[in-house]
Amino acid sequence: MKTHSIILILLLTTLFPIGISAQAKKPTIMVIPADTWCSENGYLTTYENQGFEVRVPDYAKAIQENTDLLIVTTKIGELMSERGFPLKDMSQTLKSVNNNNARNAMMTSKTSGAALAENPIDKLNAVAKADILIEIGWKINKTGPKQSVTYIMRGLDAYSNKQVAAAQGTGAASFSSEVPVLLEEAVLEKMDGFLSQLQSHFEDLLENGREVAFSVKVFDNGSGISLEDEFDGEELTDVIEAWMAQNTVNHRFNMTDATENQITFEQVRIPIYRENGMPMDTRQFVNNLRKHLRAEPYNIVSKVDTQGLGRADLIIGEK
Repeated sequence: MKTHSIILILLLTTLFPIGISAQAKKPTIMVIPADTWCSENGYLTTYENQGFEVRVPDYAKAIQENTDLLIVTTKIGELMSERGFPLKDMSQTLKSVNNNNARNAMMTSKTSGAALAENPIDKLNAVAKADILIEIGWKINKTGPKQSVTYIMRGLDAYSNKQVAAAQGTGAASFSSEVPVLLEEAVLEKMDGFLSQLQSHFEDLLENGREVAFSVKVFDNGSGISLEDEFDGEELTDVIEAWMAQNTVNHRFNMTDATENQITFEQVRIPIYRENGMPMDTRQFVNNLRKHLRAEPYNIVSKVDTQGLGRADLIIGEK
């Protein structure tokens, strides 16, 4: 009887860590074509940003016209899904973006008429709300009747745009002419190492928070409000800095600029989840600051202007 109890305890001790590992949170991922691949294949579009023309990938056109891209992104997504990483489908996300475009185009400041300042990639990220974007690019090499594929994969933090994982290589030459088959054979060797890098980054996010950036600005509308205004002997800049210290993860943030009209915060670590378990993004974090300043004794009116998942402005002085 005693021997059976010891065996049972050992068995449970062995299995318990496995159960914990199986329940570990995984980052949400979306697979997209690399900028270089889009450029080489003619899938760039131009939009105007404050009088300047900017060229960005046209994912919608690429996914509609290039069958290889659809199959490749689906295959890479399948390999990740098999390893327990939840995915956002790019084609379905693009449909949601199109549905939101008309509404966002009509959204302006009630007072000044300022429009949203989001580029097409910001809109894609805002709808997908993926933790990590996987960029995939490839080219075909031909040697006689055989072909091989050279590829590069990059994992990018969707909030900070920093590279957090990478893999590249060239697969063995084959008589196969199907790009997805060649790519799968080339990628498989390094897939587990690549996903291990992603998981390590996500675990850092869970422990230390997401890295974002935002600014506090004052509307030039004659309101007379300044970030040097005092409340109970504390300048507004100091009030905001104290709120940041209380609400960032491990009090981690850098205040890189502070004038009477603007404060810039970088390397701001915000909680990855809200108290209700839903994901936290920059807009929600900055909106909490807006609510704090709207209450007594400050009574300051302000609005949040998003610049994508990882950046926002709190504009003081009007809605």
